[in-house]
Amino acid sequence: MRLGGPDVSPTSRIGGISADLADAVLAWGVPRLRALPWRRTRDPWQVLVSEVMLQQTQVDRVIPKWLAFLDAYPTPAECATASLGDVLRLWHGLGYPRRARNLQAAAAACVERHDGRIPSDLAELLALPGIGPYTARAVRVFAYELDDAVVDTNIARVYARLAGERLTARHVQANADASAVVGEGWAWNQVLMDLGAQLCRPRNPACGECPLAGACAWSQAGHPDPDPAAGSAGVSTRQAPFEGSDRQARGRLMAALNLGPVSDDRLPEITACPAPRAQRLAASLVADGLIVAANGRYRLP
Repeated sequence: MRLGGPDVSPTSRIGGISADLADAVLAWGVPRLRALPWRRTRDPWQVLVSEVMLQQTQVDRVIPKWLAFLDAYPTPAECATASLGDVLRLWHGLGYPRRARNLQAAAAACVERHDGRIPSDLAELLALPGIGPYTARAVRVFAYELDDAVVDTNIARVYARLAGERLTARHVQANADASAVVGEGWAWNQVLMDLGAQLCRPRNPACGECPLAGACAWSQAGHPDPDPAAGSAGVSTRQAPFEGSDRQARGRLMAALNLGPVSDDRLPEITACPAPRAQRLAASLVADGLIVAANGRYRLP
């Protein structure tokens, strides 16, 4: 087994994973990989849809939506030619509807620039609407089986705890690149994700079961405060309370619009907000291109 990645400074390698440890991680993880439906495909469009849906959304909620979405839009071309309103109706229940808008825009860009294919080139992927560094690398790894190193919130937490210090985005990506296992990009990244989700959890990590525990600075030090994962680049933080938030109110309005147009005077009732706030939230959805306002009524595009 050979570790790969660009040359990085010794500081950037702190918290990296040696070849022997990589063997141990793969031996632990490959037999235990979660049976997720998108892990059974190498279709780049199906992989892209899963990655966009999984952003800030739990796996159990994504699985039925992923299946339904791909049944309706099995190719980028079919998604690109649908109305945004239809795409949003199918997306309903996942939250963060900007993701649906961006996914359709990415599909349209693939039709225009790449003959309806999802590219494998990193620069071309990053040029698609709404596609950031993680998603671009994830498509390369999980669809094309290239040896890129992806850094999601679970993997970023693993590297920060290994290093025993908060990591910048550059350092965590450098550590991941230096630890990447040549020829095992798909399995390596999937296993690290599962290790972070199942063992190196945000709370109550299962260090006794972790193949990296002996090399983990934070574990070896006895889990001192603060947890180095807190504040490290790429590690998600606890969201503000959903109850009473603008996000909840916008979701209520999108849910109502999923059933049909809504008149302006019903905004306070539907959003459970005072009229000025309800109007502001509706205007923000219009500005995002997610709803349309005309003649005192709102509807999906």
